[in-house]
This record gives sequence, structure tokens and C-alpha cells, in this order.
Amino acid sequence: MTTQPFQLGTLPTLSRSTVDRQESLRADPERLLTRWPSARVVLLDDTGRTPVPFGETALATRKAAAYGDRPPAEATFLGEWQGVDYWGLPGAPDGEVEPVPMRGSWGVTDSAPGADGEVWLDLRGHGDLLDDTSAGLFTTALALRNWHRRARFCARCGGQTRRIQHGWAAVCDACGREEYPRTDPAVICLVHDDSGVNGERVLLARQPNWPPHRYSVLAGFVEAGESLESCVTREIREEVGVEVSDVRYLGSQPWPFPRSIMLGFAARADPAAPLRPADGEIESALWATRAELRETFANSQTRNGDAVPTPIGGGAGRMLLPGNSSIARIMLESWTHAHP
Repeated sequence: MTTQPFQLGTLPTLSRSTVDRQESLRADPERLLTRWPSARVVLLDDTGRTPVPFGETALATRKAAAYGDRPPAEATFLGEWQGVDYWGLPGAPDGEVEPVPMRGSWGVTDSAPGADGEVWLDLRGHGDLLDDTSAGLFTTALALRNWHRRARFCARCGGQTRRIQHGWAAVCDACGREEYPRTDPAVICLVHDDSGVNGERVLLARQPNWPPHRYSVLAGFVEAGESLESCVTREIREEVGVEVSDVRYLGSQPWPFPRSIMLGFAARADPAAPLRPADGEIESALWATRAELRETFANSQTRNGDAVPTPIGGGAGRMLLPGNSSIARIMLESWTHAHP
């Protein structure tokens, strides 16, 4: 059997969506107004969390009619699914709030606010718990919320803007300039060694502000006038001092923290080349074997307890890998299961 270059084994968590969000739907105000009484609302609090019933995988949406006979000015149209329109609105828990232990990203247990049989979850830590429709709605709602918070004033004249197109654009009342939601491209690259087709080791690094033992693949933002492949080469060189080759595209994932899209790549590098972590950006970098990653993933498969950092390099260090909401997790799992 001929070994093939590895591909993503599954769709990244935040790339899942079923909702129809085509422009023609939000460009028909009469249709939206007529369907508002039967629409559903996705709430987001000030920190970007949304309610989910305890133990469920679908968002706890609200009846749109409870917010008036027409969409409020701050409402954002998210799309249509199975004959129902969905909108985003700001909101907060109604009842008495109590902390609920939740094991989130990186396998660490934290607490989330709970009230009235619901827990308010954040997308980064718990997006993988949701079904496809909910994941898509939550991701879209958060991306638009974050953009509106940063688009309150005109980039041309500084005048105040207001929402138009049901949340999908903003217009300046002073000069008439229209602005649309921005997405900042960022590359994220799994670098493996040059042994065989898919290598035997993978290059991982950690940032100094990350929790202990946390490692991931390397990433960085695309600069003006730069191709995606050139960005991969530059970022790996800048962050760990390694030259890469055979850069190839794997897949993408929206990452609305606050407004990015992660473009996943794979590349090859010489493991004998010295690693030179960028001062202030990368605390440490290392090559991990496929066996070490398999053990790490085995220690983090369930949400019944905190993940256990796995020994690496003969026990010289310990490692936790990215959580299930990140494309980095899918990339590493796919590489781990690939033939060398």
C-alpha cells in the first residue's frame, strides 16, 4: 500500500454549520419581518457566552416574539435552518447564577455560570460539545458581535456608525461610508520531519503566557502583500528558526477571537536543524514522536477528569495538546493516525 500525505480526518469543530446564510435572505426585509414572530434568538452575554441546557448539545434559543413585534436595532440575522430564522441578540442569565464545573479546552476543569437548568458556555472552550447547527450559529453570532464592537466609528472620518443589512454591514451617518465584517487570515502549520511521507516526529512549541505543559503547532497572522505559503515559511523561521519545505494546504476554521480564520497547512523540516525559539514569543520548542502524541491523546479522550500531561523526551518534560475546539487538535490527531 502506498502511503499518502495525511489530510484532515474530520471537519474542524467550528467549521461545522447547517444554516443557510446566503445574502438574499438578509436582503429581504419584508420576509424577515414577516417571519420574526416564529424566529429563534441566540443570546450572547458580555463575555461571548451562550446558554445550553444541561447535558444537551443544542443551544437554548429564545422565542423572537419575546423581544418585540419586530427585530430590535441590535439584532443580527444569522440565517435560516429547517424553516426557522435565527437571530443574535445580547443577553444574560435571568435567574440566580451558580458556578458549574465544566471541563473545557486543554482538558482543564473550570466553572461556567449556570441558571434555570442552563449553563452559559464559551465557544473556544466548549464549541466541540455542540451539534453542527449550534456550532455554526454560535460561531457566526460571536464573529458578528466582535466585529460590531470594533466598528462603532468610521475608519474614514471618525463618525459614529449604525448597523444596516440586519447586522451584516455598518454605515457612517457623517460621510456615508459602508463597512463590512472583517476577517483576519492566520496560518497554522503542522511541521513534521522529513522521514518518509508523513514523518515520524512533529514540531511543537509553547508560548510563555500559556498554562503549564501546553504545546501546539505554530501559527501567525498573514501580513499585507504576503501569500499564505510565504507566511508559513516566514512564521516558522521567525518563531523557531527552522526552514520548511513542501508547504501544502489542509483546511480552514473560523476563529472569532476576535475575527480570524485559521488556514491550516502542513510542511516538512529537518529535525537536525537547531531550534531557536523567538525571544518573548516562544518559550520552548521540541520534536515529539507519534507514540508520544498517541499517549497524550489517550489521556484526554474523556471529559470525566482533567487531562494528564504526558511525559515527552524520555520524561524530560510534560505535554498537553490543544482542545477539541481548535483546528490544531484535528491537525495533530490526523497526523498521529497517518502512516509514516
